[in-house]
Amino acid sequence: MTATTPHPMLALAPEVREALAEGRPVVALESTIISHGMPYPDNVAMAREVEQIVRDGGAVPATIAILGGRPTVGLSDEQLELFGADSTIRKVSIRDIPHVVATGVHGATTVASTMRVAGLAGIRLFVTGGLGGVHQGAESSMDVSADLTELARTEVAVVSAGVKSILDIGRTLEVLETYGVPVVGYGTDEFPSFFSRSSGLAVPMRVDTPEEAARLMAASFGLGLGNGISFANPVPEADEMAHEDIDAVIARALADADERGVTGKDITPYLLGRLVELSGGRSLQTNLALVRHNARVGTAIAVAYAALG
Repeated sequence: MTATTPHPMLALAPEVREALAEGRPVVALESTIISHGMPYPDNVAMAREVEQIVRDGGAVPATIAILGGRPTVGLSDEQLELFGADSTIRKVSIRDIPHVVATGVHGATTVASTMRVAGLAGIRLFVTGGLGGVHQGAESSMDVSADLTELARTEVAVVSAGVKSILDIGRTLEVLETYGVPVVGYGTDEFPSFFSRSSGLAVPMRVDTPEEAARLMAASFGLGLGNGISFANPVPEADEMAHEDIDAVIARALADADERGVTGKDITPYLLGRLVELSGGRSLQTNLALVRHNARVGTAIAVAYAALG
């Protein structure tokens, strides 16, 4: 991976700036998973653990957020604590970035906005838990995550455990195909569904090693195709939730959200929190396990990509 010049409006942690200048592997991480994805203090512990997994794998972690109105790439330990403990921090997608920057407040970046800032910094590999997608009932609500359009226009590879199973996975895959986004199974022929390893839907292509994934990234980004890549990495078998267990819980959580009128950007954090309650904490443990696994796989891919030069 060649050296990169980040956008001048970004604030970069010294170790991130140095790694990018030297062409060493950097792994982007989001901040919304800390501030809106898990309860405190599990969220901060998870963030620190994932950063350590990245370091242990030979890359530099770069958790992305907006601090005092400035897009920031690489957070200190104290800043991680801030984003985990402060429940008032704003959830920031692409549309929100200009307002948050202009007003000088803090913001936790979603998958879409983390991708965009990572791209502006020159980071090509981003690890998250699960992607957003087409919501249930989107044929009437038009509720489709900005994650999908961002994958269509930002050259960043995203390692996830697939699309969150609270969404319409089939329609999500159709939209990604329309946008020309490669959806690549990592060691699997079937698209995973976040809590479970399977969804009943096939992936159009597959890789089995970090080196294969890195070569695919180099081909796509080298050609200047202009889009990202979705690497779908199933949760480890020992940690997955069986479909019959999670599907009933999801149906109940969706019904609760509908009854309470929860919509838009509030629905995913509401549903994930409700799933933790309804599953007796099992969904949180699976969520933590898949994030760890994605971090290990994503770091290995980032290291292999950097080695291509």
